[in-house]
Amino acid sequence: MAAAASSASTAASTVSAVSAHVAAGRLFAALDAFPPCSSSSEIPSSLYASLLRLATSRRSLAAARRVASHIASSSLPSTSHSSIPTFLLNRAIEALAACGSLADARELFDAMPRRDGGSWNAIITASSRAGRPSETFSLFSDMYSVGILPKDVTLASVLACCAGCRDLRGAQQLHGHISKRDFQSNVVLGTALVDVYGKCFLLSDARRAFDGISQPNAISWNVIVRRYLLAGMGDMAVQMFFKMVWSGVKPLVYTVSHALLACRDNNALEEGRCIHTFVLRHGYAHHEHVRSSVVDMYAKCGDIDAAQRLFNLAPIKDVVMSTSIVSGLAACGRIADAKRVFDGMEKHNLVSWNAMLTGYVRSRDLTGALDLFQQMRQETKELDAVTLGSVLNACTGLLDIGKGEEVHAFAFKCGFFSNLFLMNALVRMYSKCGCLRSAERLLLFEMGSERDRYSWNSLISGYERHSMSEAALHALREMQSEAKPSQSTFSSALAACANIFLLNHGKQIHAYMIRNGYEIDDILRSALIDMYSKCRLFDYSVRVFEAGLSQDVILWNSMIFGCAYNGKGDDGLELFDEMRKHGIRPDSVTFLGVLVSCICEGHVGLGRSYFTLMTDEYSIVPRVEHYECMIELLGKHGYMVELEDFVEHMPFEPTTAMWLRIFDCCREYGNRKLGERAAQCINDSNPLTPVRFESIPDYGCSDGDNTESMLLSTEG
Repeated sequence: MAAAASSASTAASTVSAVSAHVAAGRLFAALDAFPPCSSSSEIPSSLYASLLRLATSRRSLAAARRVASHIASSSLPSTSHSSIPTFLLNRAIEALAACGSLADARELFDAMPRRDGGSWNAIITASSRAGRPSETFSLFSDMYSVGILPKDVTLASVLACCAGCRDLRGAQQLHGHISKRDFQSNVVLGTALVDVYGKCFLLSDARRAFDGISQPNAISWNVIVRRYLLAGMGDMAVQMFFKMVWSGVKPLVYTVSHALLACRDNNALEEGRCIHTFVLRHGYAHHEHVRSSVVDMYAKCGDIDAAQRLFNLAPIKDVVMSTSIVSGLAACGRIADAKRVFDGMEKHNLVSWNAMLTGYVRSRDLTGALDLFQQMRQETKELDAVTLGSVLNACTGLLDIGKGEEVHAFAFKCGFFSNLFLMNALVRMYSKCGCLRSAERLLLFEMGSERDRYSWNSLISGYERHSMSEAALHALREMQSEAKPSQSTFSSALAACANIFLLNHGKQIHAYMIRNGYEIDDILRSALIDMYSKCRLFDYSVRVFEAGLSQDVILWNSMIFGCAYNGKGDDGLELFDEMRKHGIRPDSVTFLGVLVSCICEGHVGLGRSYFTLMTDEYSIVPRVEHYECMIELLGKHGYMVELEDFVEHMPFEPTTAMWLRIFDCCREYGNRKLGERAAQCINDSNPLTPVRFESIPDYGCSDGDNTESMLLSTEG
């Protein structure tokens, strides 16, 4: 009797000590205070449950195993495991799985002498969360075979497994079972159905499942908003967010972020501003994710000033927010501001590096992009196909084939060679730089079936740009057998037809586009005008131009040049006056066309006034081509004094080609002084055929009467 009382007192003392350790969060001290396994039956079930909860919260597998071992041996030697409460073994299965050992959880489950619905739910949920779909489905089938009907949480776990592996058929079968058991309005199962249908991109089914939930909670709303967002249906995501607010459900922080990201993706600035107001009024502004999403939304929607203002006010500027503002500033061309924020970041991630690289390329600071890439390689080894694609675009813009080949080799070494985005960037780089054989090899042999219309467009454009027009048209025929040409494709093909005056082929392309419903946009209209003009079918050019009024300066430029090609310079000058009346701002190409028209018609004075107008009124800096036109205009029509004055006041020394044209004009119109200077400059450039001036007698005059003429001859 006394021994029994002493034993009871010891047990009570042990339970008290273990309980105190558990209450204080001292997990291993509690385990060390446990009695030996032979007397562990004295520990109450509630204390075991508390220990399992504590082990799970610490994710301590060692502790979970020790507790499970005590539970498994908690019966007296004379009794069986059946004395162990089933619910306690269920909690042990959950704890072992949560601490990362599905194998231990399954071993304990298989050793259980008696299982209930909770046991099956515990192991099925554990298998589902561990990403073991086949095991989850097998256990679910076994559960049915022993006659236990799954509860809603079990069905939700299996549905989550279907969502994880995109098993639409399994989800639909479970949906049928749920309907038979009248679980459709159950919020847990309804939300799980929304998630699985959303992940399988069946958004109409996801919406029906959502509408079937009698009282959707905040998680349900979050799932439907997120699924619309990830499916690229940002407008519906925003609509559901507002519907959620109107129904009186308080959104989760992540739901607010999803709605803001949907506004960003849809460029929905006004809706984004409304959500920002909601954020300020309902206390979400202190959440880091929400602040970053607001800044990102404003930056991507074009209100970069608002984004920067919020960024400057933010107490904590994390890498996500900083990257958003860098990306926004770079996208709108404010590279200096973007670089300032970028340099101020404590840590750069891959997205921030790529945002800066893309910004440099878009703003045409291509050397800056290559310098930044060098800095990136010194600071981090992290890069991706977007990084290398941006660097290749910079090499393409600089026509730096050497650097481009280095990037090509580096990409191959890093294992990015199968990436379609990068391969297309390589084809574009080789094509634009004139290495057409390398571009062909990449597209035809290395890309194989992976090539798409962007790959073909780069090659066709490269052929056209480098005067291989027949090859461009042949590539178009090859492309049509495996990809649908785009408007860009036909623009390059029409330019190829114009280059070699293939009128019939150009007409066929025009007819093909009309038959197949292509939109003839301003770029295509410009290409058609150019093709018909160069092929001397001027009436067709006029018809295409007059098909619709456009504010596109490129279209007007094409028509002005078309007039000049066909000896209708005055018509081109009238078009120039008309485009100015329509408020269309001319560019440098426009003035080039105007000067060519003046050459064509002999309007020397008008040409000089247009050359002055270009800089005085439109602040356009004349290019070499404009100076060449002025030399041609003055020299061709015999304005030698004006030509000499023009050459004297040029901001740079005339090129050899210019001096050759000046020399010819001086020979024709008898300007000895300028002609000799031209000859000297030509000879200084070490030409294959040097030039000199000779005074020869004019045999049409009397013996004593000579006229000095300048002749082009070979010295020696």
